[in-house]
Amino acid sequence: QSTQSAICLKLNCTTCLVCEQYTAPQLTPDTPRIQLRLAGDKRKHNEGRVEVFYNGEWGTVCDDDFTIHAAQVVCRELGYLEAISWSPSSKYGKGQGPIWFDNLHCTGKEKTLALCPSNGIGVSDCKHSEDVGVVCSDKRIPGFKFINTLPNHIENLDIQVEDVRIRPILSSYRKRIPVTEGYVEVKDGGKWKQICNTEWTQFNSRVICGMFGFPGERKYNARVYKKPTYWDYSVNCTGNEAHLSSCKLGQAESLKSNGTCAAGLPVVVSCVPGRAFSPTPMSGFRKAFRQEQPLVRLRGGAIVGEGRVEVLKNGEWGTICDDNWNLLSASVVCRELGFGTAKEALSGGRLGQGMGPVHMNEVECSGFEKSITECFFNKEALGCSHEEDAAVRCNVPAMGFQERLRLSGGRTPYEGRVEVLVERNGSLVWGTVCSDGWGTMEAMVVCRQLGLGFASNAFQETWYWPGEVSADAVVMSGVRCSGTEMSLSHCLHHGAHLSCPRGGGRNAAGVSCSETAPDLVLNPQVVEQTTYMEDRPMFMLQCAFEENCLASTSNQVPANSYRRLLRFSSQIHNNGQSDFRPKASRHSWVWHDCHRHYHSMEVFTLYDLFSLNGTKIAEGHKASFCLEDSECDEGIEKRYECANFGEQGITVGCWDTYRHDIDCQWVDITDIKPGDYIFQIIINPNYEVPESDYTNNIMKCRCRYDGHRVWMYSCHNGKTSQ
Repeated sequence: QSTQSAICLKLNCTTCLVCEQYTAPQLTPDTPRIQLRLAGDKRKHNEGRVEVFYNGEWGTVCDDDFTIHAAQVVCRELGYLEAISWSPSSKYGKGQGPIWFDNLHCTGKEKTLALCPSNGIGVSDCKHSEDVGVVCSDKRIPGFKFINTLPNHIENLDIQVEDVRIRPILSSYRKRIPVTEGYVEVKDGGKWKQICNTEWTQFNSRVICGMFGFPGERKYNARVYKKPTYWDYSVNCTGNEAHLSSCKLGQAESLKSNGTCAAGLPVVVSCVPGRAFSPTPMSGFRKAFRQEQPLVRLRGGAIVGEGRVEVLKNGEWGTICDDNWNLLSASVVCRELGFGTAKEALSGGRLGQGMGPVHMNEVECSGFEKSITECFFNKEALGCSHEEDAAVRCNVPAMGFQERLRLSGGRTPYEGRVEVLVERNGSLVWGTVCSDGWGTMEAMVVCRQLGLGFASNAFQETWYWPGEVSADAVVMSGVRCSGTEMSLSHCLHHGAHLSCPRGGGRNAAGVSCSETAPDLVLNPQVVEQTTYMEDRPMFMLQCAFEENCLASTSNQVPANSYRRLLRFSSQIHNNGQSDFRPKASRHSWVWHDCHRHYHSMEVFTLYDLFSLNGTKIAEGHKASFCLEDSECDEGIEKRYECANFGEQGITVGCWDTYRHDIDCQWVDITDIKPGDYIFQIIINPNYEVPESDYTNNIMKCRCRYDGHRVWMYSCHNGKTSQ
């Protein structure tokens, strides 16, 4: 009983019935013997169309009267802890063969689907358009052993094992991170076993490497490996599976009397890591993740290897529509970017909505393409909006970064004082990080390293979080991150000579993390369409003068003179997954008498004009902003309004429009000469508020001024110039 309780606590389950150690079900002789598998267009390896093997033939299950209780029976029979959900109407595509079950009435406690009341096996009035699908939990039943009740048809069954690993054997690979070469071992009945290499193929190795975050596999020297304990079966993969559990079991292995298999050798894989994870002679591996292919990128993800998929076409980045989006296509993206196979193919703009065109729709890949751009797709993205943007979560190599960092003293696992593990005098000790200069970018790296999402706050004082007393001493100082690092130790920081005048303890660095974050994006078309020039007399610019919204030369001019203003509207969308809120709380907002409202952010946007060689020649100080929802997408209600000391912010799916006729919505160009220039806008320039993607906070335009008129053209988001 105590063992079962421990398992329950570890798995955080609601009832011990679900969690108890697995024992094979005892079925009466008259129970029909069936096998189950999950098939079809999957987005995770633990979901799919329910298929049943009976009487020598694979068939499906009808969605009539199907419930979460029936899904529970299916998932448990397949070795998963529980069912998450189920889907009617052939969500995973239409199956083939007989429809074996219809009008199932399960209680959820049956040991096999064959014991649920139904019309009878093979009795159905359904079509394959009614095939049912299920989503099972990621977690396996502890000790689940795949019980083969149909030995004559074992090659048709998906593999169901407790766990899989690559175990390094050679000393040169044992110390290496990540582990790229070793025995492939499966956990079966609580024991780790090797696989006989009789029928092992390169395609099998490809699947194993993909599961562990590696895009490719290579040959290895077989002579240096010894003979082990074997698993009972061979494995049969096609090479495009995202996970070993989607491969088929091969023939049962007949072991020789001395315990070896026919070939006498265990399976070994040797994987090729992506460039970001490759060991290098100088530093062990690269410090910050850099994408490998310029044609595809991931945006809006909290950790390395996840994000909205964006592709480059005709010089413009665009998104992929989620119609037909599945694990196969997602895995092509992941491998292309130097990761392994996809853990999950996400749809419905789950990792934020993109801007610009939708470049691809109804993508269909074989799984062996070098790039997603080589896959078949519908060139007409008819009816696709950014609400349908496709995203991925990729398998990435286990680098062990999260074991060298922890949050201590917080009320939840998502917050606390940052404590790092460092080597001191030959032993590893925990200590704090100096908070001098500690900000959003550094906090972002901490949250990513721990797999806790995005930073929601960076703290320079942590006296309210009592961390581990033994870890009070400062062991890292001078930390400066660019935001792309996978570990805090990869950021710039002082070496052995620490410098932290305020000390650690109560002044140590801290963070709070969040699974979601806002993402502000400027609409470039609105800037292009609304730009014009205005000559305005100084006596009408008193408020703007007080807020430093004019060029410095305006100090010395008479009240009856004019200032020449480059005016435009800016429309700032929140395309992220949570609302954008100002960093300052209400009590510290500033009332501006001239403009009659509270400003909640001291610096929210910068407007600058540069010469073509990059010299700044004019700037607009949009010093403080009042944030509110001007308009929203259909079906979304406004939540923020500046009037009457209202709450300020920008709701997800809404935008804040600063019209061209509002004070300070300009650049003072009185003193510049006619010519060609670059106009730039930066939102949230000091990274005061965490966002899921800062690369789209900058917008650049080409600007032409002839002394009488002004034009903006080629406006685009991102840091690249056009």
